[in-house]
Amino acid sequence: MSNHDAERLAKEGVDALQRGQSAIARARFETITQSGRANAQIWLLLAVACRSDGDRVAEEAALDQLLALEPQAVRGHIMKGDCRAHAGDDRNALQRYEIALLVAQRQELPPDLHSEVQRAETWVATFKARIVEQRENKLIDAGLPPDARSPRFQQSLDILAGRKRIFVQEPTGYYVPELPQIQFYDPAAFAWAPALEAATGAIRDELVALLATGGDGFRPYMTSHVDRARADANPLLDNSDWSTLFFAENGALSDDVIARCPKTWEAVNAVPLPWIASSPTVMFSLLRPGARIAPHNGMHNARLICHLPLIVPPNCGFRVGNDVRQWEEGKLLIFDDTIEHEAWNNSRQDRVVLIFDIWRPELSDRERQEIATFFANPALD
Repeated sequence: MSNHDAERLAKEGVDALQRGQSAIARARFETITQSGRANAQIWLLLAVACRSDGDRVAEEAALDQLLALEPQAVRGHIMKGDCRAHAGDDRNALQRYEIALLVAQRQELPPDLHSEVQRAETWVATFKARIVEQRENKLIDAGLPPDARSPRFQQSLDILAGRKRIFVQEPTGYYVPELPQIQFYDPAAFAWAPALEAATGAIRDELVALLATGGDGFRPYMTSHVDRARADANPLLDNSDWSTLFFAENGALSDDVIARCPKTWEAVNAVPLPWIASSPTVMFSLLRPGARIAPHNGMHNARLICHLPLIVPPNCGFRVGNDVRQWEEGKLLIFDDTIEHEAWNNSRQDRVVLIFDIWRPELSDRERQEIATFFANPALD
């Protein structure tokens, strides 16, 4: 068969498809495939003709040839998924649809393919929802309803169902390996926590006295520097909507603030502050009404961050990884800030918390000394 003959048969086949004459179209395309001159497009057209002709077996055989020649063919994977779904093989249909969606993300799709991709997305979502429902029913039948499950097991189900993501430590600077991936720590595990929480009233009184003078010393937490270029356009940069008053900033003490808030400083010094070159950081953090701190990650995971809520109006929130908490005045939150986190104040009042960092409890004294030595040496940092 010459190229001219193949082109003629292909045109006749396309014309027949457009007229709804699937059997004629199929015959034309099969003639080309039998000659060994078929490319990926011809195999796709044959698959379309076979589908129109009601022959799912022949359609799937043509699709297999197409995908062998063009593994990135989005339409081919979707049609293959249709064949598997029609055959009752939902698991393999799911695999094909998900491959199609993954490949589609990396391509600029023709307009006529968008609706097919959306159809695949809908099928996948419906199928997964059905699987989740079946799984839930089986667990309930086995004596494990939601209210009888451990938090960790329930979270594993939430991740499996796509209701939650897998979050891990992703520090922007220094990383200590083999530390547990814990979003929020239980304050009850820290012997110093009750005494600090008991000091909330005294700490809050010192804060209120500062705010009564106009909040002198508070400044935007994020400030621009000529020698520190930023790649993002963070709306809180140089913005007092997120303001801080530092007792200690990256290890540098503010004697004036410490003198004005001696009870706060005394209470904080009873905790295991990491006295290293870049720590501790101790501060009052003020978030104004309507402000939102975008998702971000901390610099290193040798520490944990602590929040002691002091002034907390309604409609404020804080998320670390999958776990969303509400600040409660006087109740500590201890978390790993190298896991993605964000905060918001949807109230009409300022929110203020005391923030400080502590050594990670999993680090030995030797490891703490090694890390302190590392951060103390600018040539190594």
